[in-house]
Amino acid sequence: MAEERTEISSLGEFGLIEYLTKNFEIQNVSTVESIGDDCAVIDHFGKQTVVTSDLLLEGVHFDLMYTPLKHLGYKSIVVNLSDVYAMKAIPTQVTVNIGITNRFSVEALSEFYEGVYAACKKYEVDLVGGDTSASQKGFVISVTALGEVAPDKFVKRNTAQKGDLICVSGDLGAAFLGLTILEREKRIYLESPQLQPDLEGEDYIVSRILKPEARHDIVDFFDKEGITPTSMMDVSDGLSSEIMHICKDSNVGCRIYEDKLPIDEQTRAAAMKFALDPTVCALDGGEDYELLFTLQQEDYDKITLNEEISVIGYVTDLEEGCKLISRGGNLHDIKPQGWNAFGS
Repeated sequence: MAEERTEISSLGEFGLIEYLTKNFEIQNVSTVESIGDDCAVIDHFGKQTVVTSDLLLEGVHFDLMYTPLKHLGYKSIVVNLSDVYAMKAIPTQVTVNIGITNRFSVEALSEFYEGVYAACKKYEVDLVGGDTSASQKGFVISVTALGEVAPDKFVKRNTAQKGDLICVSGDLGAAFLGLTILEREKRIYLESPQLQPDLEGEDYIVSRILKPEARHDIVDFFDKEGITPTSMMDVSDGLSSEIMHICKDSNVGCRIYEDKLPIDEQTRAAAMKFALDPTVCALDGGEDYELLFTLQQEDYDKITLNEEISVIGYVTDLEEGCKLISRGGNLHDIKPQGWNAFGS
C-alpha cells in the first residue's frame, strides 16, 4: 500500500506553517507571544539575551541518503542549543526557517518537525516562529536560538588566562567515525543496492552523528557547584580548531596531553577498522557538540566530582605556542584541521 502523500501546494505557505506547528505548546514564561502573529514577543525579566544562528544545507551539512528527517529536525535544534550552552546561558526559544523543493511532501516535513518538536520538548525551549520558502535545489534549514543569562554572567571564548586548566566534556571523535561508517555504507549501497547496511555494534558512534545532544547537564553542574569557566565554546568543528580559537582570541598558548583526550572504546575500535589514528579523529573530527572550557586551578577539586569532565591540558603564555604532548613526551604543533565551511 502506497504511503499517503500530500503536496505542499495544496496547503499554501500559511496553511503549511499552521499544519506543522499546531501541536507546539509554550514551556517558558518568557514567551509572551509565539507563532501566529507578525513577530514573537519575548520578555526575559531583566536577564540578558544571547542569540545564535546556524545554516544547514543539504549536500554540505547533511545527506538525506542516510539521515532520517526526524533525526535531522532534532539535530537542527540541538546544534544551536549547544552554542547557547557554550555561553553558560539557558536556551529558551528557537525559530526555524526552511527552504524545500517539490520532492518533499507534507508528510516528509511533518517527520522533520517531529524531530524539531522532540528536541524542543527535551530541552524545554519554545518554537516561536519561522518561515518556509521554495528552494531550487535541496533542503535548506536555518535555525536561530535565543537564551537567557543573568546580567554579565555569560562566558566568552577570549578570556582564557595563563595557568588555567583546559577541560572538555564527554568524549571526542565518535561523530566523525559515525559519519565515516555511514559514508562507507552509502558507497556500498550505490554499487550494490541489494546489500543491507552493516552497522552491527556501531550504534553509539552512528547516534553521535545522526542525533547529537547538547551538554545542558554540564551547565547545570557549573551552576550547582558555583563554577564559572574562564572561557568556553562548543566542539563543532573539531577540538584542534576550537582550542586554536580560544588561544588566538585570548592571546595565549596551550599544552594538550594526547593521553588525556577522552575517546570512547567504540570510537577506538572503529578508528582501527578504518586504519585511522584515534587521536587524529578526536582532534580534527568535529560535530561532537561537547563543551571545551578553561578553568582556574582552584576549581579543580570541584570538577573531579564529575566523570563527564576531562582535564586535557593547560593554558600557557602566547610565546609557548599551541602544542600537543604525545604519549612519548614529544611536542607537536596543534593545527586547525577541522571542518571549514569554505574549504576545498
